[in-house]
This record gives sequence, C-alpha cells and structure tokens, in this order.
Amino acid sequence: MSGTAKASPDEKENNASAGKFSEEERAAMRTRAAELKAGARSGRGAKKAAADEAAVLAAIAAMASPDRELAERVHAAVTAAAPELAPKLWYGQPAWARAGKVVCFFRSGQGDKERHSTFGFSTAAHLDDNSGMWPTSYALTGLDEAGEAALRELVQKAVS
Repeated sequence: MSGTAKASPDEKENNASAGKFSEEERAAMRTRAAELKAGARSGRGAKKAAADEAAVLAAIAAMASPDRELAERVHAAVTAAAPELAPKLWYGQPAWARAGKVVCFFRSGQGDKERHSTFGFSTAAHLDDNSGMWPTSYALTGLDEAGEAALRELVQKAVS
C-alpha cells in the first residue's frame, strides 16, 4: 500500500484494543471481497481452477525473497501431498481448498510485517487428535527437508 501512512506498533495495539482494524487488515478484507466477487463471476470448472492456480502463482511470484522461495516450496509440498486440493487465493495469500473450502494456507510474514511467515489450517482440516488441543498454524522462517516432510504429513492428515 504505497502512499499510505503506516501505523506504529503502539497505534496498532491501540486500534486492536479499541476494536479498530489496522490498514493491513482492512486491505486484506478488501482483497477477500474482490476474490469473492471474481469467483462469483468466473463460475466453476477447469477454467476457474486454472485461473485460481495462476492467481496463486502470481501472488507467490510477487512476494519478496525469502518469502517467495518459502511459498514456492510450500506450494510444491502441498500439491504433492494432496493433489486433490485446489490452489486459490484467500485474503490475497496462497491457500488450498477442497470443494471450495480452504483446508490450509500460507501467509507471508513480510506481507503481514511479521518476523515469520505462517502455514495454517482451517476448521475444514481433519487434524483433531482427541486430546482436546492441536496446533492450527506453524511459524515458518525456513523449510528444510525434515520440515517439508512434516508439512506433507500434516497436509495428508488434514485431507484424510
């Protein structure tokens, strides 16, 4: 959002405690509204799936390094682990859905002005482990082979 003043961390905290949304949160909501509108216009089928995947790849390509490389690796891991998930944008960020419902997503840390990116799961993911508590998101600063294997395993469980 070039040309707009950025809120300081103190202002963001004050806005959050006052029930106000930050500029970044408002931008994400506008992006999501545009995604829903575009989805309604484009209909369904292979043409929409191809457009959704192209949008995800474009969003990843637009990310600054190192988030771009991290998102590329996450995208490859998710699509390998669960080819039945369809890539789509969710709040302007890459996500993967089944029957239109987002199962997992990637959030760029740089895009959110955070020190780490996030890989998370929605309530459509089947991660319940009967303990009454399980993680729904993971901080990512890098992804080595062991981390990628763990991510693929979690995605496979999420779609089972």
